[in-house]
Amino acid sequence: MIENKLALLAVPLLPLVGAVLAGFLGPRLGRSTGRTFAHSVTILGVAASLVLSFFIFQDVLAGKSFNGSIYTWLVTGGIKFEVGFLIDSLTVMMMLVVTFVSLMVHIYTIGYMAEDEGYTRFFAYISLFTFSMLMLVMSNNFLQLFFGWEAVGLVSYLLIGFWYTRPTAIYANLKAFLVNRVGDFGFLLGIGLVFAYMGTLDYAEAFRAAPALKEQMISLIPGWQFSLITVTCICLFIGAMGKSAQFPLHVWLPDSMEGPTPISALIHAATMVTAGIFMVARMSPLFEMSETALSFVLIIGSITAFFMGLIAIVQYDIKRVVAYSTLSQLGYMTMALGASAYSAGVFHLMTHAFFKAVLFLGAGSVIIAMHHEQDMRKMGGLRKYLPITYFTVLIGALANAGFPPFAGFFSKDTIIEAIHASHTPGADIAYIAALLGVFVGALYSFRLVFFAFHGKERFGHDDHHAHDKHDAHDDHEHHGLAPGEKPHESKWVVTLPLILLAIPSVFIGGLLIEPMLYGSFFADSIAVSETMKELKNEFHGAGAMILHSLKSLPFWFAVAGAATAWVCYIWKPELPAKIRATLALPVRILDDKYGFDRFNDFFFACGARKLGGALWKFGDVTIIDGFFVNGTAKLIGWFSGVTRKLQTGFVYSYAFTMIIGVFGLLTILFLKLRPF
Repeated sequence: MIENKLALLAVPLLPLVGAVLAGFLGPRLGRSTGRTFAHSVTILGVAASLVLSFFIFQDVLAGKSFNGSIYTWLVTGGIKFEVGFLIDSLTVMMMLVVTFVSLMVHIYTIGYMAEDEGYTRFFAYISLFTFSMLMLVMSNNFLQLFFGWEAVGLVSYLLIGFWYTRPTAIYANLKAFLVNRVGDFGFLLGIGLVFAYMGTLDYAEAFRAAPALKEQMISLIPGWQFSLITVTCICLFIGAMGKSAQFPLHVWLPDSMEGPTPISALIHAATMVTAGIFMVARMSPLFEMSETALSFVLIIGSITAFFMGLIAIVQYDIKRVVAYSTLSQLGYMTMALGASAYSAGVFHLMTHAFFKAVLFLGAGSVIIAMHHEQDMRKMGGLRKYLPITYFTVLIGALANAGFPPFAGFFSKDTIIEAIHASHTPGADIAYIAALLGVFVGALYSFRLVFFAFHGKERFGHDDHHAHDKHDAHDDHEHHGLAPGEKPHESKWVVTLPLILLAIPSVFIGGLLIEPMLYGSFFADSIAVSETMKELKNEFHGAGAMILHSLKSLPFWFAVAGAATAWVCYIWKPELPAKIRATLALPVRILDDKYGFDRFNDFFFACGARKLGGALWKFGDVTIIDGFFVNGTAKLIGWFSGVTRKLQTGFVYSYAFTMIIGVFGLLTILFLKLRPF
């Protein structure tokens, strides 16, 4: 299977074919038939990709791999620009995660988007996204990586602004697009440095050429010399900061919740935002050559993990709580990369994909049951009405908080231990941030569970908090249940994906931690660092890790966070209001998201408008209109005024002019003909 190029090509192309068919034929077949056709053809395409990925995975387990060109696009100066695939253990893991989560989201979408007019368009978009993501993770060169990188950004733009009649959605997708362009500019510079100094865009060739350039210095500022490898890695990581929403390029991800819930699970939890993590892991041979770059990655990840988690504590919109949770978990993955524990970061990427998809889709199930209400202050007591949703969301919360034996425990605890063992500058600060982040993570995870599913019922009447328009948006005019109306469990197309995603959220961490982190699974695809070698000496199996965790700091920090949530939202539900009043300033800072949006609006958006206004006044009004357009008109007017004096309209004036002219011509002729 892995040696068959057509089979490899079919994996990304089947979702693309499904997207094209759904997008172009779906709307032409009528409402009912077109909808059935759209979801059938896209689900079939993604399911076939999942099956093919599984067979390719078996080949990789058997020791086979593939690294070759599929199509040569351009050859110039002896350098080839190709479409090629690199199929190894890292790739097949990503292929399985992308196709499985995408398939679950496709099935879930049948129920979630049932009443939406853009049903066929949505299926076309999410299938197109799956194609783009597969092209990204399967690439063996920087050109194809950049194609997939930009393609997922484009489709993300389309999906965030899916409800394009809503101004907030248009603002959110434009914000995501512009912030990602900042990161992509750095990413492109990094690729340019690879191309300029290593003379290739192929991963394997670049990795072979890099050691000879370890001492190479470049001058970015006259008189200042910088390591080529360090600058290249930091530029590449800036791309990851944009795509994986790392501080300070994190501002787009919470606003992306303006899109429908299925894309929140697909793009902003399981796949697109992890593209940056995947890219850095793929580039691990380069990053291992620069301690400075690793330190930069570690500090950025620690800031994101802790400070973004704090914002989740004060959010009331159920989707935004999960969104800030995603930011925090992405910070943990980034810290793992900075600590040289690349396999641990990728392992958390995989476990996070399952339990975060559960949380997002579970939040969507609640939103359906609540008639598109997203404010948790209007929920409460949903446990008895939505038992399947509650149970799966509880599993997702336990995994997200890092409680054993759930999947998130194994990956998150490994990351914390890796940071503790790391010798990268900044590791001590990152370790403190990681521990505090465990407490915060458990607090916001169980705050969501207790606030939305436990306590007294706060729906179906109007004597509660006013709806916070900033925190809860939707494309529907009516929010919430009517007085006396009760929520009910969603259809099977919604609950089945929740159950299927909850299963790996429980078991996959314990089952795969040994082969993926301490075995030979990633041996040929990710650089093995001293950090992971040190952790391997201390690992004695999943069971021993669980027992050891019961007396470790991360476990008790998680217990403290969950207990705090229980006290605040079950035992003494009046306590959060008192805490908010007492800690008014910190709460205001968190509500304001540290002022990043305000600063961006003032400095970049307003600054750009003022700069544009100044350029308009000077360049357009003064130079173009004033000098060229109006100046030309004035010159013509002046010349016309002069010539107007010669055009009097009297016959005798013209006759006199003619006589003078003839006399002048005769004079010139006489002077030329008469010899002197």
